[in-house]
Amino acid sequence: MYDSLVDVPIDSVEPTPSLATDWKLGDDGLSLTLNLRDDVKFHSGRDFTSEDVAFSIKTWADPKWTVQFQRTAAAITDFDTTDPHTVVLKFDHKLSNVFDLLDVLPIIDSETFDGLGEGKAYVGTGPFTFESWTPQSELTFAKNADYWGNEPKLDGIEVHIVPDAQSLTSQLRTGQLDLAIGVSNRDVDTLVKTGDFTDTAYEGSERQYYVGTNVTNPALKDVRVRQAIAYALDRERIVADVFQGNGYPIVAPWPKYSPAYDEDINQKYSRDVDKGKALVEEVGNIPTLSLEYSTGSPTYEAIAQIVQANLADIGIKVDLVPNEHPTHIDRLINGKYTALWILDHAYAQWTPSTLAVTAYPFNADKNSSNFVDAKYKKDANAAWEVADGTSPEAVEAYRKVTEDLVENLFLIESNVTWIRIPVSTGVHDLAWTKRSELVLTDTWLDD
Repeated sequence: MYDSLVDVPIDSVEPTPSLATDWKLGDDGLSLTLNLRDDVKFHSGRDFTSEDVAFSIKTWADPKWTVQFQRTAAAITDFDTTDPHTVVLKFDHKLSNVFDLLDVLPIIDSETFDGLGEGKAYVGTGPFTFESWTPQSELTFAKNADYWGNEPKLDGIEVHIVPDAQSLTSQLRTGQLDLAIGVSNRDVDTLVKTGDFTDTAYEGSERQYYVGTNVTNPALKDVRVRQAIAYALDRERIVADVFQGNGYPIVAPWPKYSPAYDEDINQKYSRDVDKGKALVEEVGNIPTLSLEYSTGSPTYEAIAQIVQANLADIGIKVDLVPNEHPTHIDRLINGKYTALWILDHAYAQWTPSTLAVTAYPFNADKNSSNFVDAKYKKDANAAWEVADGTSPEAVEAYRKVTEDLVENLFLIESNVTWIRIPVSTGVHDLAWTKRSELVLTDTWLDD
């Protein structure tokens, strides 16, 4: 239902036009001028203007919404909206990831925003309009025949909330669903073998699974314990068993095409049970730790069981604690985990500075691990405050951030993977964003 100012393609970190047609970065790196389309209307019929850009960014920067990219939005401190079809953004400092923000940021309607906050009105400029919402059941959307881009080929979309994974698979088999998100890798493979489904993998929108640690827990405050966990982790098994080989092990969070990726660093904590045991023995008695995971996907439980067995191998006992997914995410945002947790993160597929100043698990200012470190904060800010996020200066700054992450291990990375979904063979021209969101503008169905 919403458009962004730019689109960052799944195979690149270079922005392409969307609501903004072109742009120019100031010579000092402290401003960005964006020229806007003049043929865009909100679903209400109101014209889209530069004032909407300013309103959307200011809203995103408001701490009450606890959104990611909030720090980057807040670093945009002034807006020139004199021309309704041009906006000049002025920065508090150089922003290496400003286009990441402009890709993620939805352009929202100021006139109906109160309804959005209350869950009653959803007015954007996107290819589909909001029709109805039945909580815990379904959402319906209709095509926006006046869309500024290509008119959608679908008449509408029905989104069904199916909390049980087996029911999800059954509804796919019986044709009640055309595609589904949340099906296990094993079930995706089984469905594809029937010949009625294809396997769509969101490559270019990678996700990274990890073991999080609350460093204020007395047992996890000692970095040697976190190092022992890193040595114990059987990343190869997780990739093979849980993700059916779709992915690869990592120690640092970056996918292979990232300017921050370092193959040598990713070998540093290859599984070594003896080293893990030695560190545990050196530390002494470690009490039983809780290992929390979300019930929102069978993937989390499968990883948690492997990690539990891995840690038992080095003498650390953990109790598995399942959380409903909303509870799990609340604990992530507010740093409420007791000891260890399993989850996945994104944002490493964009400009590397984005991760350290944006994502809840990594944010150098405030993160889910309650990890505070002056050097990490300094290095994260240095990577952020570069005008060109792909320059040699930026790459050197990313190297320091990576060293901080691997040295402190407040998050222990497991593997890179990508979402895979089963899609009926009658569905064509499906696409997705770098944010793992489906793009259905050009999608069509067989008669």
